[in-house]
Amino acid sequence: MFDLDLFYYGVFFLFGALFGSFGNVVIYRLPREESIVKPRSYCYSCKKQVAWYDNIPILSWFILGGKCRNCGAKFSFRYPLVELIMATLFALAYHYAGLSWDLLEYLIFIFGLVVCTFIDLDHMILPDEFTLSGIVIGLVGAALNPHREFLDSLYGVLMGGGFLWGMAYLYWIFTKQEGMGGGDIKLLAWIGALLGWKAIPFVIMSSAIIGSVVGLVAARKQKAGLKTIIPFGPYLAFAAVLYLFGGQTIALWYLDLFLPGLS
Repeated sequence: MFDLDLFYYGVFFLFGALFGSFGNVVIYRLPREESIVKPRSYCYSCKKQVAWYDNIPILSWFILGGKCRNCGAKFSFRYPLVELIMATLFALAYHYAGLSWDLLEYLIFIFGLVVCTFIDLDHMILPDEFTLSGIVIGLVGAALNPHREFLDSLYGVLMGGGFLWGMAYLYWIFTKQEGMGGGDIKLLAWIGALLGWKAIPFVIMSSAIIGSVVGLVAARKQKAGLKTIIPFGPYLAFAAVLYLFGGQTIALWYLDLFLPGLS
C-alpha cells in the first residue's frame, strides 16, 4: 500500500539535500564575494569542474572517498554534513508543519540559518543578505500567513533586536569594548520576525546556556580564559530550531509561569 506521508518525508529530505548542496556553495563563496551561480561546482585544488554524477548530495562524497576524482585532493567532510543537516531539518519541518504556508516559511528560515551558522563559524560574520532580508521576509510572511499575526512578528523584531542591542550597549559602556556583533542583533531580530516575540526569551536563554558550555570548553582548550572569542550566531540559530521543533511548548509554559495571560 502506498504511504503518501512517507513519500512526502522522502521528497522533503531530498529537497533538503539538494538545497544543502547549494548551501555549501553559498557558505564558501558569499564571504569571498564570488558569484554563487557560476561557475559550476569545481575542485578548489585542480580547478576542474565536478561532474554531475560526482555531485550527488551526501552520496558522492562517500562514493569518491572524500577526494577529487581528477587530482585526489581531499574534500571536507563538511559538505555531506551540511547536506545531511539540511535534509533532516527539511523533513522535520514537513513533520511539524505539514503541507502549509508555515512549511514554506520554515524551509526558507532553515536554509538561511544553516548557511549563516557555517559562515559565522568560518568567518565570524552573519551576512546582511540573509539577516536583513530574513527580517523583511518574516514580516511579509506574517502579513500574508493566516496562521500568524503581523504585530506578533513586529514585536518579535523589536524585542529580539532591541534586547541584544541593549546588552551590547551596556557592555560597551562598562568595558569600552564591543561584546556583541551587529550580525547577532539582526539575526535575533530575524528569528523574532518569524517565530514571534514569545520565542525570544526561550531563544536567548537556550543559546546562552549552550554558548556558555561551548565557550568554557573552548576557553579550556585555547587557554585564553575569558578572552576566548566564539561566534554566537550558531547558538542563536540552534535555539531557534529547538523552538521550532518542540521547544515552543516549553517556552509558552515558561512564559505563562512568569507572565500569566500573555501566552
